[in-house]
Amino acid sequence: MQLTVSKLQKSFGAFEACKEVSFELEQGKLFGLLGPSGGGKTTILRMLAGLEYPDSGDIYFNGKRVNNIPPQQRNIGFVFQNYALFRHMTAWDNIAFGLKLRKKSKAEIKSRVQHLLELVGLSGMEKRYPHQLSGGQRQRVAFARALAPEPELLLLDEPFAALDAKVRRELRSWLKETINRVGITTVFVTHDQEEAVEVADEIMVIHQGKLEQKGTPLEIYHYPQTPFVASFFGETQFIRPGGLKGFQAYASADQAIVRPEFVDIGLITELPPSAASEKAKVRQVYFRGNHYQIEVEAAGQKILANRSLELPELQPGDDVNLLIHRLHLCEGETTRLVENQNKKNSQANILAVQGGAR
Repeated sequence: MQLTVSKLQKSFGAFEACKEVSFELEQGKLFGLLGPSGGGKTTILRMLAGLEYPDSGDIYFNGKRVNNIPPQQRNIGFVFQNYALFRHMTAWDNIAFGLKLRKKSKAEIKSRVQHLLELVGLSGMEKRYPHQLSGGQRQRVAFARALAPEPELLLLDEPFAALDAKVRRELRSWLKETINRVGITTVFVTHDQEEAVEVADEIMVIHQGKLEQKGTPLEIYHYPQTPFVASFFGETQFIRPGGLKGFQAYASADQAIVRPEFVDIGLITELPPSAASEKAKVRQVYFRGNHYQIEVEAAGQKILANRSLELPELQPGDDVNLLIHRLHLCEGETTRLVENQNKKNSQANILAVQGGAR
């Protein structure tokens, strides 16, 4: 299904849940609606489903305006956060429910349900009731039930929120593979950045009812267009850029955002002083499982950096050098990636000397 949304607006009393949101989605892709709680993601999803009607704006399915068409006539599948399975029905009967409503023949129902049980990896569990299934298995039944009537659009409302971390990771890979196999246009809501980056073909970042940015996970992560998007991904912190070596030209900027992966940290023997580096003092050391996270004070500011477990362990009070390679510079409502100018100039001088030597 080709999905087009144009200037969608929705308010609940004085609260604007959706502010002139517009986007287009391609056939067969998996799209993530990402943002903090209360940002408007679920409101958009419910308007696509027909469970809420927009105050203004338009929704088109394959070029047809569907604003006032009820949910049962939109040919969509919906998977709720809490699964919403019928407790008194087996997995088989839950999956077959929509097909029976459409008065499909017994042979069609049997063939379709068997196919879906195989697709979601639940063959042999068709006679189990929801309470006899794990959380991940119940979610797969809900997914199969939504797919049973062969919808053109699949909508998922935080589908993994009720599951533990290990099961969530397993189901993410399974969902992406399954959607690719089925080829159905899918929109899922999440507030988990890691989940969106891992699963979605494209991400739409929603904040305070507005669409902040739409793009691939790589585009969103590496080239955020607004301060909110830049700060929402990964572990980020706002700093003042003007007092840092290599960034003095941006002293008039509102603020900048730095991520730990933008920063190198080391003892003087590991990271010699340079025109691009800062002297810093270690304040805290946090063990993060596969790396250390180091909190330092540099140029009067707190900055976080990651450090490999293979390197000597740092202690609070240690003197270190800090090299910030780049920043997301915030300028009003926009951001841009800027490099450490002192580092760039140093590299250019080295290349010039090498070129002269030849």
